[in-house]
Amino acid sequence: MRSPSHPLRAVLVLALAAGLTTAVPTAMAAAPTAAAAPAAAPTVTEAPAPAGPASKPYMGWTSWSMQSSKYPGLNPDGDYSYLTEKNVLKQTAALASRLKKYGYEYVNIDAGWWRDLAWKPEFDAYARQAPDPGRFPRGMKPVADDIHAKGLKAGIYLPVGLEKEAYGEGKVPVFDAPECTTADIVHPDLRTTNGWDSAYKLDFSRPCAQKYVDSQARMFADWGYDFLKLDGVGPGSGKGGDNYDNVADVAAWQQAIATAGRPIHLEISWSLDIGHAEDWKKYSNGWRIDTDVECYCNTLVSWENSVDDRWDDTPKWTRHAGPGGWNDLDSIDVGNGEMDGLTKAERQSYMTLWAIAKSPLYTGDDLTRLDDYGVSLLTNRDVLAINQGSAPPARPVTAAGDQQVWTTKNTDGTYTVALFNLADGPAAVTADWQSLGFTGQATVRDLWNKEDLGTYKDKVTQALPAHGSRLFTVTPRGTAFQRTAYEAESPANTLSGNASVSDCGACSGGKKAGNLYQGGKVQFNDIVVKKAGRYVIDVSYISGDARPAKLSANGGGPTALRFPATADWGTVETVGVPVTLKAGANTITVDSGDDYAPDIDRIAVPKL
Repeated sequence: MRSPSHPLRAVLVLALAAGLTTAVPTAMAAAPTAAAAPAAAPTVTEAPAPAGPASKPYMGWTSWSMQSSKYPGLNPDGDYSYLTEKNVLKQTAALASRLKKYGYEYVNIDAGWWRDLAWKPEFDAYARQAPDPGRFPRGMKPVADDIHAKGLKAGIYLPVGLEKEAYGEGKVPVFDAPECTTADIVHPDLRTTNGWDSAYKLDFSRPCAQKYVDSQARMFADWGYDFLKLDGVGPGSGKGGDNYDNVADVAAWQQAIATAGRPIHLEISWSLDIGHAEDWKKYSNGWRIDTDVECYCNTLVSWENSVDDRWDDTPKWTRHAGPGGWNDLDSIDVGNGEMDGLTKAERQSYMTLWAIAKSPLYTGDDLTRLDDYGVSLLTNRDVLAINQGSAPPARPVTAAGDQQVWTTKNTDGTYTVALFNLADGPAAVTADWQSLGFTGQATVRDLWNKEDLGTYKDKVTQALPAHGSRLFTVTPRGTAFQRTAYEAESPANTLSGNASVSDCGACSGGKKAGNLYQGGKVQFNDIVVKKAGRYVIDVSYISGDARPAKLSANGGGPTALRFPATADWGTVETVGVPVTLKAGANTITVDSGDDYAPDIDRIAVPKL
């Protein structure tokens, strides 16, 4: 795992020195109960996404990926020199002509628009960032006007807090607030904030602080901007503690935008603390859930740098996304081939995850030199419809490590099913219909290849290359079934090692089996099925971080699993695990081995 920082932090420091799953019904702990279909593929109401701010994930282009890259020719005048009016408007024209008709509409200007090539900042007479005349000689309003003239929306960027260089010994007045100066908007001890400590923390117990944010929002509205990325926000962005708690800043920006005279989408960044997910949902339209996807190398991104981190980091956030606010996985750089730094298989998997997770889709590629394959990824209408539709985000329904299946149930009763092979070599990946809540037959459509594959019985298996994927629409033609649930805390079970039963408000029986570490086990006894065969059992669990475990049936060879994080130690999620059972009574064991396993709520076995 890489550090969540990026070179902008170093540049700033140097410059300054110079759900979806719900709790299951309570059941008797000692007895098996009927269980519903897996929560991982919830049924949703047939309805279009409501209109309004961020009613669906936004789509567009961002300048940051090319600004940050050392790919030859992108930044000829030094780090981050790509950002200029000329380059922004060149990408605007390409977005309008090539991608606008597919829904891409935002042109987002990222960090540096108020700094020169040596990173020296410009501020107006009211401590607000002012465009650098070298980068944006006409100022920011004419750029927004030109973006709008193409039928697109304009976005801009700020770090959270009052930048240190704008303080001016506390004597700088605040616009439209003659009683306020910069000394009146920050803490008297000049404590620092944001992911780079590049700003003084605003003190919202002082009315002048809100007036300063109001003045910034009004400036952007007067310039005609439709989008603001507020960066370095905490808790998160690699920082913790009171200095880096910017919830009040985000709330102040929401209030300021409401009175600025122009709707502005508020996106906050980066790698935000999930413990404040409800705050981000309340005050913003989107929140970055991870570190920067860019590699800060001689390409835009690299698979190992942080693209592949998203498969581990996204699941715990899934329940928090929906109309009004979305989990932001960062830019989608899949259109330029060699400059992206990825194989074709990796580019497709990258786009697939972003689409099914319902992340905003904003590319950082050079839109003037998209290759044919990149265009096919960015403009596949079936895939874009998944991202923009009313079904909830997909999440994993397996705990199989590198071979993963993600799914969600669509409003028409079909399922979106993605198969991923995250291993460094080829491997087969299987989607079991039991994981979706039915058995028998289903028709399968390949969305990337726009091809009907026909009818499959019980499952579909695909051989995938390293870091490869497939994306299907699965239409059930088989039979739905119920499950029999077995609570982990049942006295019929056998606990060993450190394992113990404790209370759990989110769990189906009000309790769970925990302390499964370094040999701790829970063995479910008397798991009865009528017919021998392969069963995909649901395992409902709690795990604040991704954790391994071993699962075995009847003392046989264990299957090594890795359970996705559930966000915290009070949230239950469910994954499917295939096991072979004999007719009659069986045992199923969850074993921590030498590691730390998740807490277990219950298992549920299909009644086939």
